[in-house]
Amino acid sequence: MIELKDIFKSFDKMMITKGVSASFEKGKVTQIIGKSGSGKSVLIKCVIGLYPPDSGSILYNGKDYTEMLSEERTEIRKKIGMLFQASALFDSLTVLENVMFPLTMFTEFSKAEMKDRAIECLEKVNIIDKGHLYPAETSGGMQKRIAIARAIAMKPEYLFADEPNSGLDPQTAIVIDNLIQEITQELNTTTVVVTHDMNSVMEVADKIIFIHEGEKWWEGNREELIHTDNQELQDFVYASKFMKRLRQTLMKGGLS
Repeated sequence: MIELKDIFKSFDKMMITKGVSASFEKGKVTQIIGKSGSGKSVLIKCVIGLYPPDSGSILYNGKDYTEMLSEERTEIRKKIGMLFQASALFDSLTVLENVMFPLTMFTEFSKAEMKDRAIECLEKVNIIDKGHLYPAETSGGMQKRIAIARAIAMKPEYLFADEPNSGLDPQTAIVIDNLIQEITQELNTTTVVVTHDMNSVMEVADKIIFIHEGEKWWEGNREELIHTDNQELQDFVYASKFMKRLRQTLMKGGLS
């Protein structure tokens, strides 16, 4: 489990996150939603150690990351898998080499062991036949799968994804959602996803956190989301005609 307690973060005297407290549970997918610029990605970058918070605590299984020594933080980072919005693959490495990369950095595996683990991860995302290609030779959806394979190479305890469906067509987005959900269940990871994709939220989120102007404005599950009377959340969620129709349908028959 990861617990956030009163996280504040500012840049150039502009406060981005304003006392956010939340918890992310093992074996579940928590999705963080909110408008662009609301502080979602900054919050996650604080959680994984890319930004130090100005104040507050980030607890990994009860231990405060903000107070850890460098060696202890490194051990936590080894347990984190990260899927960046733009995939962040290395153009000069093959698909297989990209997946092997964290293993070369953080393990003492032999090259054969690294290759075997990378192949296993590519099998999980159903692109085992693409290992010899370079990222530029694959589609956007394939690159997301490669990035997921790399993120799980170390068998992480914690999995983070920043806008994993960005730029993908609806069918490919569903594939990525399903992979994240399957990996969460199979590896029993604590999974946190930042997203604008309400289809994804309604399909896979175990818990939803709404960030509004840097504050945690609401949290709950999918059914509670449908029935919320939080005006800012309603304005965000039902901005699309699809979500408005979905709400009307579910309000009549309930969420199964």
